[in-house]
Amino acid sequence: MIFKKIKKIKVLNINFGPQHPAAHGVLRLILEIIGERIVYCDPHIGLLHRGTEKLIEQKSFIQGLPYFDRLDYVSMIIQEHCYSLGIEKILNCKIPIRAQFIRVLFSEITRILNHIMSLTTHALDVGALTPFLWGFEEREKLMGFYERVSGTRMHSSYIRPGGVSKDLPNGLLEDIYLFSNQYNSRINEMEELLSKNRIWKQRLLNIGIIYSNSALGFAFSGVLLRATGIKWDLRKTNPYEIYSKLKFNVPFSYNGDCYDRYLLRVEELRQSNTLINQCINTIPNGKIKIENFKIIAPNRKQVKNTMESLIHHFKLYSNGLVLNKGETYIGVEAPKGEFGVYLVSNNSEIPFRCKIRSPGFMHLQAINFMTKGHLIADVVAIVGTLDLVFGEVDR
Repeated sequence: MIFKKIKKIKVLNINFGPQHPAAHGVLRLILEIIGERIVYCDPHIGLLHRGTEKLIEQKSFIQGLPYFDRLDYVSMIIQEHCYSLGIEKILNCKIPIRAQFIRVLFSEITRILNHIMSLTTHALDVGALTPFLWGFEEREKLMGFYERVSGTRMHSSYIRPGGVSKDLPNGLLEDIYLFSNQYNSRINEMEELLSKNRIWKQRLLNIGIIYSNSALGFAFSGVLLRATGIKWDLRKTNPYEIYSKLKFNVPFSYNGDCYDRYLLRVEELRQSNTLINQCINTIPNGKIKIENFKIIAPNRKQVKNTMESLIHHFKLYSNGLVLNKGETYIGVEAPKGEFGVYLVSNNSEIPFRCKIRSPGFMHLQAINFMTKGHLIADVVAIVGTLDLVFGEVDR
């Protein structure tokens, strides 16, 4: 009598994060694996949850601004930019052209800050240390520019409804220009280490592939959407501030894998650098905030230089902005994708409703789709190219 041994396939459940250094904060993935192959990936969030939207609904419109710096804490100014645009849309007020230039200048500086962090920590996760050390030297210079306009390196609260908090200090534009001139060579150095590196390509090529139909189904935006062949960038398709006056390219590709997402972020560094140069060369003189001390409804007459105006200015700083009854949604092209804010005003100084659309939250829902069938080590590469920061995912 012959007995045959029947091999049983055992499915293991293991935790990836939140203590894992490549888990980008407090991401917890429960991986079902057979051997080293992933059968199912279940993302768990909530370990950082602070109820940001409900906190904003308990504060005045101005008091809600600093919360946006603390969402994606690598793209601070762009988020406060989006919130300020939403308030200005309800108020129906236009800000001075110089303030628009300053906003775009610092938005592109912020995009470079984000992409340096994303690319270099991704390389660190995969096993390349040197880009991280080189990239953070450049980040220090950019955060010095943050500090010179706002007094702080990260949570600046620099872009405010109505403009920016203060004008650029003397000599800052010259220093940004010097940085911009040498920065392309720094990008080249990073590319020399990574782009044609055999190990780097083996870890990223054909890993985490997603195509355009699936990307649209998962509400992708930003680099993750453009890597699937869809040339969608809000700075071009729905331009705000002065982006329609500036010349820049929107890089895109078709493979939809980790390597393409890496290459697109590198090219976006170059495009942001050209935008910074254009802003420096064409920025006009003028005011940096609106001078309407009585933030008024569009259908009411504005009163200037009167006692009534002084009273309204006092009320503005003591109670905050009072917005007309209405609602709006505004989206901006953040480094990670479309960052949006939905605001509802009930003729009060406190938002009736604030809903935040964070790109990282949308991208994380595709993690099972992108990791299924890959090895455990590939999860690190995929999470790195999703560019997750849990301040916005776990808001």
